[in-house]
Amino acid sequence: MWIILRLLIGISVLILVEFYFIRRISQSLLCLFPDFVNTKFKIIKRIFLICSNLYPVILIVVFVYASITGVFITQPQNIFYDYLLVYPFWILFLLMIQTSLYFAVVDLITLVFYPVYKRNKEKILSIKSKLVIGITVFFLVYAPIRIIYDYNSVSIRIIEYKKADFPAVLENFKIAFISDIQADRYTNEARLINYMNNVNSVNPDLILIAGDIITTGPDHIKTGAKTLGMLKSKYGTYTCIGDHDNWAYRDDYSKSIKEITSALKENKIEMFDNTKKIINVGSAQIEVTFITNTYVESVNEELLDSISSAPAGDLNIFLTHQPKPNLIESAHKNNYDLFLTGHTHGGQITFLFPFVHLSPTMFETEYIRGDFWFDNLSSSGDKASMLMVVTRGLGMSLAPIRYNSTPEVTLIVLKNK
Repeated sequence: MWIILRLLIGISVLILVEFYFIRRISQSLLCLFPDFVNTKFKIIKRIFLICSNLYPVILIVVFVYASITGVFITQPQNIFYDYLLVYPFWILFLLMIQTSLYFAVVDLITLVFYPVYKRNKEKILSIKSKLVIGITVFFLVYAPIRIIYDYNSVSIRIIEYKKADFPAVLENFKIAFISDIQADRYTNEARLINYMNNVNSVNPDLILIAGDIITTGPDHIKTGAKTLGMLKSKYGTYTCIGDHDNWAYRDDYSKSIKEITSALKENKIEMFDNTKKIINVGSAQIEVTFITNTYVESVNEELLDSISSAPAGDLNIFLTHQPKPNLIESAHKNNYDLFLTGHTHGGQITFLFPFVHLSPTMFETEYIRGDFWFDNLSSSGDKASMLMVVTRGLGMSLAPIRYNSTPEVTLIVLKNK
């Protein structure tokens, strides 16, 4: 039922955005270039409608067929299908939403100053039309360039975490934190290797991963595990379970986790499920609490309290895939130093807009990317702070693109306060 509802919402949004976008472009071109609209624009509009609607029509047909017959047709996995159908749809859909945000601002200003607009209709309509065309031309250039940049780039973000009375051996200790590598046909081996090289370039002492080794299907488990096996750190690489780690086999979650855990172990990486691990660093201890909280399996409050209570390390880390409020509250209540999470892809598609990060991820969580501080009290009664880090990760889901959300490697450097 939820899948049908999501499909209907998606179709409705596409129709509304498409209608609004084409209407604004048509009106603006008619004002500025009436001859062009009456001759060539109709052909361009037909091509645009085919490019923006053919892919969703195919998806709807596949979904209806699967619902009737119970047989799911796998989409073709080749560059022709991607470049002729998949990418054109997502780029055009993104372009329509991105430009429509600014079109709406222009329309709102016109509405607010309607008496002025009414008295100077012809002049203001010309200015408005030029604004609409200018916005469209800008994003026609910016959007594809940004998508290509975000696909090929990796940002290294460095954070300092300061705590009073850190043991000397933890001074300048470096923790590389990553998430959501999501190996699949879009995040292929070459892209994964580039990402792992960026992680290794910061020479981390410890590497932690917030899950999502693959996107879906068993075909990319070995690739994801093998490339993660390239990671180098003095005290090891460890991960919790992510949403997509359950979906190598859609009808057998336990088999999915088992195969991914086994593949990671072969590459000297441990995946933990609702447990703690003590990492000895000389005379100091780093305690990492791994909590499994995904779309498939939510940790119950009793188990959460049992695992997360009374952390006793010199540095205490709460590692989980999703930035859920109850998990943040639990870590905060138990005076953890670091709360590390991913899942959001940093707002995988984030629309360019002044003063705010507009992303569909906003409907799920307010913690989309970056650092968030929570004041708490240490066991000695001194003021301390818990730092929550939401890393942007590497991979993609639903849409095979990233937009204004460059993949990132987060490096946390420990300092004595």
